[in-house]
Amino acid sequence: MEFLKTFTPELTVESPGRINLIGEHTDYNMGYVLPTAIEKKIILKLQKNGSDSVCHVYSETYDTGFELDLNTIARSDVEWENYILGVLSEISLRTDKVRGFDCVLQSDLPTGSGLSSSAALECGLAFGLNELFDLGLSNLEMVQLSQTAEHTYVGTQCGIMDQFASVMGKSGHVILLDCESLEYDYIPIDLHPYKIILLNTKVSHNLASSEYNTRKRECAEGVEIIRRKHPKVKSLRNVTEEMLNAGKPEMDPTVFNRCSFIIAENKRVLEMAKALRQKDLLSAGQLLYAAHHGISKLYEVSCAESDFLVEFSKDNPDVLGARQTGGGFGGCTLNIVHKDAVDDFVNAASKAYRKKFDIHLEAFEVEPAGGTSFS
Repeated sequence: MEFLKTFTPELTVESPGRINLIGEHTDYNMGYVLPTAIEKKIILKLQKNGSDSVCHVYSETYDTGFELDLNTIARSDVEWENYILGVLSEISLRTDKVRGFDCVLQSDLPTGSGLSSSAALECGLAFGLNELFDLGLSNLEMVQLSQTAEHTYVGTQCGIMDQFASVMGKSGHVILLDCESLEYDYIPIDLHPYKIILLNTKVSHNLASSEYNTRKRECAEGVEIIRRKHPKVKSLRNVTEEMLNAGKPEMDPTVFNRCSFIIAENKRVLEMAKALRQKDLLSAGQLLYAAHHGISKLYEVSCAESDFLVEFSKDNPDVLGARQTGGGFGGCTLNIVHKDAVDDFVNAASKAYRKKFDIHLEAFEVEPAGGTSFS
């Protein structure tokens, strides 16, 4: 793009992806989650360009970009552009201070891997524009507008976890977040002598967005049935196993399974927080396996590739636990692996995965990191 010839950034933002240790799909059910920002990130370089409304956005990583006018923001047919456009639309509802700017993006976050590159992009842009144009937005406001942007422009009815973790992450900690009250606590995470190893299945079954919204509707259907006897219930966060079982005769079996998973997963998040505080790593690993069983059999957002890798890990005594992480239908499995066995585990998993699916496995270590910041 022509503007790159004279591009001199006024500020640079580093916006991290995230992993969620446990607590999948509980965020939009107003439950508990346990995410952390990671060291893999999107870097956004920004400058004012002197225009009242014309902006340029370019991705060096993918060698593509586009021009937009702040006065005529509308959804695009190009999916990644909508993350940008949605944030700008939400900011425009709050302030008229934004003027023309240029933005260059670089990323080492694999797209489609379940590491929430979308939230990193949304929050990084909001964070950068907030500074560039002195918008006066709080961290929580940037989190919330980024989440709404994904609802309105991308069409994924996500909870608040991804954006919250990207902005609010703290090095060496996971965040115990209550998605109903937005109260949160930083839990130290010390897995030594184990490491968090992600295995990227390299598959995306293109179901994540549509099925994500379907799961949200199914959970809402379960809540409505339970509300007939318990009118104070607002979400699955407020539902006990006893209440769910009492409503089972009126529920479609699939809806019952979805609700059952969420109720159990909320308990697992709190149990995981306790295990980390006590450094009970064996319990932490077993909680991951239990979570994956629910993800696969009850919530049905796993896939053959993820299931294979999780089952493969169970045969290795140096792996404490594993599960699919992220929205589902591909992406990465999260594995807690002894530091001395990482290479052997990755090599064995890669060989078995290649034999089964003819796909080259990608593996990398991740560590809890700080949230969105200036570099």
